[in-house]
Amino acid sequence: MIYWEIFVAFFIPGILGYGGGPASIPLVENEVVGRFGWMSVNEFSEMLAMANALPGPIATKMAGYIGFQQGGVLGAFVGVFATVAPSLILMVVLLSILYKFKDSPKVKLMTALIRPTIAILLGVMAFQFFASSYEGAGFLQTIFLIAASFILMERMKVHPAFVIVGSLVYGAVFLG
Repeated sequence: MIYWEIFVAFFIPGILGYGGGPASIPLVENEVVGRFGWMSVNEFSEMLAMANALPGPIATKMAGYIGFQQGGVLGAFVGVFATVAPSLILMVVLLSILYKFKDSPKVKLMTALIRPTIAILLGVMAFQFFASSYEGAGFLQTIFLIAASFILMERMKVHPAFVIVGSLVYGAVFLG
């Protein structure tokens, strides 16, 4: 029965928490503290502070921690699954509808219009990263990192994860 309660405690905020993790926090608190009584308000606030200090989505970290606390490893799995299940279900339904109408001229137009929009958003994001880097590290350092990253990824086919780690090390040694 505890696994069903864990599922319900995180599935409902996943459905109703429109706006991501911050919108889900009061809903999770209502379920965990008010409805099921697994934590006190103080314990929940301490867990929330700890979860905010770690990288990643807040809702899944809360679900994993509380699920583990209540039901062990399986409880953590159920909690995290219940948190992502609403988005997963919605994506499967929407993609099946999109696939069903993939030959429709309206759907083809929609997907044709989405691609340039995404390209523009990525370009704006890249420009913002460049501006932030320029302000923090200076012009020469920024140009060096851009050029080195381009050469490593495009010419030498180094995996982007290694380029990112190398850039972080470079920043820590030469810019920190």
